[in-house]
Amino acid sequence: MHRDIQLNQWNVICPLDRIVPDTGVCALLNGRQVAVFRLGAESPDLFAIDNYDPNSHAAVLSRGLVGSIGERVVVASPIYKQHFDLRTGECLEAPHNSVSSYPVRVQDGQVWVGA
Repeated sequence: MHRDIQLNQWNVICPLDRIVPDTGVCALLNGRQVAVFRLGAESPDLFAIDNYDPNSHAAVLSRGLVGSIGERVVVASPIYKQHFDLRTGECLEAPHNSVSSYPVRVQDGQVWVGA
């Protein structure tokens, strides 16, 4: 579920090369922790979801392992291992505990997240 944003509310996170391929980082956006993931080294895919895991009540999703389940790109929470779809924020095992997802772009080598 993308948050309702306006396209002029983009926030720079960090240079793209500061995010190790196939991992995530945590960023603070407007007082909210967001997990930003980079998948792939060459022309990477970028995703952003809330960092807070509602299943464990901990801000840990940026530290989870990324992978796929079928066609879905997911991160597994490092606490209870629930899977969150990186495109939508949906928690596959407990949809009522889904998180928000955010648009991400790269511009001039910088990662930007809409919030």
